Amino acid sequence: MVKELKAKNASELKEKLAELQKNQFDLRMAKGNGQLTKNNLLKEVRRDIARVKTIIRQQQIEANKAGNK
Repeated sequence: MVKELKAKNASELKEKLAELQKNQFDLRMAKGNGQLTKNNLLKEVRRDIARVKTIIRQQQIEANKAGNK
């Protein structure tokens, strides 16, 4: 999954991040209503969000390094 994410550009990553955050919201609502049967999905989505944010930040740092040279 990480290789796939690193291949994407910033706008695609931001779209993926928004999609994951919406998914996380939906899962939280389902958990609150007692409809969520797979509790591990929340943990997976939270970690996926962290992965996407990390890759976005890495790309920003690389762009800054390239701009400073």
